[in-house]
Amino acid sequence: MASQDNGADPGFDEEFDVVVVGFGFAGGVSAIEAHDAGAKVLLIEKMPDPGGISICSHGAICSTKNPDGAFTYLKHTNAGRTPDPVLRALADGMQDNESYARKLTELTGAEFMIRERGGNYPFPGEDAFYYTQITAIPNIDASQVYPQVKGRPGGPLVFYVLQKNVEQRGIEVRCSTPAKTLISNADREVIGIVVDTPNGERRIRTKKGVILASGGFEANTEMQKQFWQIMPVTTAANGGNTGDGIRMAQALGAELWHMWHFHGSYGFLHPDREEFPYGIRVKRFPDWIPGLEQRAVVQAPWIIVDKSGERYMNEFPPYVQDTGWRDMEHYDPVTQSFPRIPSLLIYDELGKRRFPMGNPAYNERDMTYVWSPDNSKEIDEGIIKKADTVGELAEMFGVDGDKAEETMARWNEMCVTKNDTEFGRPAGTMMKIQRPPYYGGEIWPVLSNTQGGPVHDAKQRIIDVNGDAIPRLYAAGEMGSSFGHLYLAGGNIAECFVTGRIAGKEVAGLGGRD
Repeated sequence: MASQDNGADPGFDEEFDVVVVGFGFAGGVSAIEAHDAGAKVLLIEKMPDPGGISICSHGAICSTKNPDGAFTYLKHTNAGRTPDPVLRALADGMQDNESYARKLTELTGAEFMIRERGGNYPFPGEDAFYYTQITAIPNIDASQVYPQVKGRPGGPLVFYVLQKNVEQRGIEVRCSTPAKTLISNADREVIGIVVDTPNGERRIRTKKGVILASGGFEANTEMQKQFWQIMPVTTAANGGNTGDGIRMAQALGAELWHMWHFHGSYGFLHPDREEFPYGIRVKRFPDWIPGLEQRAVVQAPWIIVDKSGERYMNEFPPYVQDTGWRDMEHYDPVTQSFPRIPSLLIYDELGKRRFPMGNPAYNERDMTYVWSPDNSKEIDEGIIKKADTVGELAEMFGVDGDKAEETMARWNEMCVTKNDTEFGRPAGTMMKIQRPPYYGGEIWPVLSNTQGGPVHDAKQRIIDVNGDAIPRLYAAGEMGSSFGHLYLAGGNIAECFVTGRIAGKEVAGLGGRD
């Protein structure tokens, strides 16, 4: 994944000051900042359509007016896994996210909403945050502009603003152009990059450097096997994130961090994995934090049991989109298995009617999958199965039917008192499951995005195994995210904006090579 010049002319096909790899939020911001600082920029994207995983998000940009409080919170949630200067740079940068986003939207006239939103966990500084969110763009229907994107509406709005700013600056963008290899010289400086194009391989000289904004390894099962104990895990969003940037940086000696940490929940798999290969996360619920259980007021009409028929988790944990999968990681040393993968999600006829159980979110041109409003289509497709009794339903999935019946009886008793004495599920989320027929589906760990990748410093320089910066090589976004233990809602989007600004300015400020 790396080649060395060693003083010889490697025969470059063309030249730019800066090449940015990956056109999601981080890549877009990096390219804009490098251009505005005077650099000639090429922005390349592996997939036929830009946007990456970023475009599938809610688009809420975590911001702060209290960077000291934000820094304190980030320190607590990272549990000593990320150096203070890196967290300090992120916290300080977050206070500029609102003004920066407003500046970018001047081109489109986008409408804003400022939404109060603290951290997800009860640590000092959790009240330091708020959301900057684009709510609408005059005369623009983002779902029509990006028909390949299925998910929450905010992400496409943010990406539209970024894309228009890239276009207005005349920054060259090439899609269907995966990066293959970084080229370095005898001084270990990154001086170019090899890319694949529809017309063959090209070698591009970079006078100032390369920014890797290519995301994580969500769709690389071999890397997952290498770095995670829990298996299998299915990506929810994009097949293009296969760790290419990580492996290219490794080839130049990059140190890695946070490789275990992924942001995700639990969800369903489509039975035809060729038709729809992505995981389908359960419905998105309002978040709550420990000590404020009264915030959790949406009834989740299901329970989850393992292969023995027993509950083992709070199905509505604090910030389910980051913690929902963690109880599933249990390894049984007696059976030498993960007895909670897959688990069985059970609900009844009243639960079926409440809302769509699944929440598909993906960026894929040749794919369309929408969960039905009343969950009926999923029964026809075999994602969900139906039975007259809980025991009968459980046995369809190889789960102990008698034990599942006992578990359901205990659950319904606890719903009467609104007190989950087993796992502390918030009272406002509890609902009896007692009206037949009964429905169930296998659930699996489903990831939104990984956080691991190359170590970087506060200037976004990629750091090697000896603690030295690899000259002229930078990272932005989740490609080696600062989040190493617990995630902050809207944090990766904030990180895309902050680290993209830093990386773009830093690389543009380097002296060019003759």
